[in-house]
Amino acid sequence: MNETVRAIVVDDHPLMLQATIQLLENVEGITVVGGAIDGESCMKLVEQHLPELVILDYQLPDLMGTDVAAQIKSRYPNTHIIIFSGIDITPLASKLVELQFSGVITKGTRHSTIKHIIACVLDGQIVIPVSMLKSIDRMPRQEFVDVQLTNDEIIIMNMIVKGATLEQIALRIHSSRRSIDNYQRKIYEKFGVKTRAEALEKFIRSSYYEANE
Repeated sequence: MNETVRAIVVDDHPLMLQATIQLLENVEGITVVGGAIDGESCMKLVEQHLPELVILDYQLPDLMGTDVAAQIKSRYPNTHIIIFSGIDITPLASKLVELQFSGVITKGTRHSTIKHIIACVLDGQIVIPVSMLKSIDRMPRQEFVDVQLTNDEIIIMNMIVKGATLEQIALRIHSSRRSIDNYQRKIYEKFGVKTRAEALEKFIRSSYYEANE
């Protein structure tokens, strides 16, 4: 890298935020110009500093990482965005491709590997886990036809996408955990799938995704 790259880190966990900032500060050619704990703060920093690189947590308290990424890309399409997540976001593969993410890093990845990923991204490469690549390759080419979901089912699926626990979902819709299990089985039947990952993939490709929550 011949020029200094301005970077912003976004993570709602203060310790993880500081750890990632320190990691980036040890990468030659990168200057961290700010850290944010939510989507709104991130957008303010992006507008202020016009960074070339944004390390973005998928789960934020106010917005989903994909929402923030969409805003950044719509205004600054050349910005490199690397999603940083502690949950399995393989079902989001098609959405990430659509948003033109530059890379995906799972929390727990070795620091040396993260440095290599960042270097590749800044060199114009796209870096994603093998599991996500396989998921993209398996995606059907035809457009997905929506099924009919109830309001509660839409809320449940949106919360699952965000990584909410069954207890959190039950509290939100004033129901029991057993009822949430029953809701999930009905949703699987409607989508014609057997696993949560398959249901998430179809939900994310439906018109219900991000329609609420």
